[in-house]
Amino acid sequence: MKHKLIGLSVIAALLSPVAQAVTDAEIDASFNPYAASVPTFADLKQGSVINKDNVDKYKDVLDPATLKFVKDGWHDIEVGPTQSIAYDKNYIAATKKHANNVKIGAKMGTIEGYVAGRPFPAEPDLKDPRAGEKLAFNYKYGMIAGDSERIYPFYWYYRDFNTGKLERTIQFDFRFINFMHRVTQQPIPEITPNPAKLYRGVYAKVLAPLDVKDTQILIHRYDDDTKADDAWLYLGFQRRVRRLSMSNTTDSFLGSDLMIEDFEGLWSRVSDFKWTYKGTANMLLPVYHHSELKKTDFAESDGYKHVTFGGKSDCFFNVPWSLRKTYILEAVPTDPASPVGKRVLYLDSQTSVFPQILIYDKKGELWKRWTVGFSDSAYHAPANKNAGMVVYSTASMLDVQSKHCTNMRLHAIIDEKLVPKETFNVQNLRGD
Repeated sequence: MKHKLIGLSVIAALLSPVAQAVTDAEIDASFNPYAASVPTFADLKQGSVINKDNVDKYKDVLDPATLKFVKDGWHDIEVGPTQSIAYDKNYIAATKKHANNVKIGAKMGTIEGYVAGRPFPAEPDLKDPRAGEKLAFNYKYGMIAGDSERIYPFYWYYRDFNTGKLERTIQFDFRFINFMHRVTQQPIPEITPNPAKLYRGVYAKVLAPLDVKDTQILIHRYDDDTKADDAWLYLGFQRRVRRLSMSNTTDSFLGSDLMIEDFEGLWSRVSDFKWTYKGTANMLLPVYHHSELKKTDFAESDGYKHVTFGGKSDCFFNVPWSLRKTYILEAVPTDPASPVGKRVLYLDSQTSVFPQILIYDKKGELWKRWTVGFSDSAYHAPANKNAGMVVYSTASMLDVQSKHCTNMRLHAIIDEKLVPKETFNVQNLRGD
């Protein structure tokens, strides 16, 4: 019996998660995968246009939904150059300082030893059953919008995919903040007091049209990933604040094709999904230099010009896609009541953001394609020149089953002065 217990304790020790051993060189490679060379693909070069006549040649660098859409003639893809993002030096330094103390927790959705930076900068391993979960934590603690960001104005356009009719336009003011693990904006590393240990906050206010004007939503995410978010909704016409059940995150948000779960690409806890890393591939993703766009629409006061839309029913944004090293993930909801069967997510390896997400229903059929255009901040709005990250510039959610799309134009600025922490108090919902 004694020998048996010793044997079991050894097995338990071997299976217990341990902190990673990652070198500075590996971390540098994580943040600059194109230092030695950029990915290539036969006959694919800057300026190429992928359309229904030639798309089969490029099927290996396109996700299956985009491949079908182009083959059906719904939209063409202009190919841009693969360009490295000059990442924020403080975030990289924090990764080098703390990464070797980070380990995945024994329970799904838990992490230990994390302070700041990218938690798991080492290359994912297909043999690691929790590799997908580690990449999800890289997304959670990534430079998704810096330590704080304001998107104003933020336009959502609702379109009928069959007719192209523009049904509705909603204008928002969105703000995001990190309360903890801050590396780029004061105070560093945490906004105090923070007794609840909040990690991140999202605030949104509807500016127009009149029937939904002043609707506001506030979401608090905890650093403890196993703890459910808190959320509040203010309805202007009712002039009252009510708690919002986070079980409603998969409902349509204000009649759009988006769910709250789609905010920022994916607004969910790591523990909300069972994650599987499916491999690494060079894929075309909408990551580009916004200030170098050939086609633009109206401009903001700082000179930032918005994207244009085209393709079938104007449901697709006109930006170049570039060939990038991509981690492919599959996420299956842990909540059996979720209408989502699974998500297939394409994680840009350099920036840990999701430019492309395919959403499948419970039958395994494609439901929606959620595509987000990201620009290098140095080639975005003038105020973002030194932000050292990628910035949202446009997005499109296409519901292929209901034949409807929601397009987005946004003016995102990384500036703590535009995002006062008081914005994220519940009491602020009535008075903002």
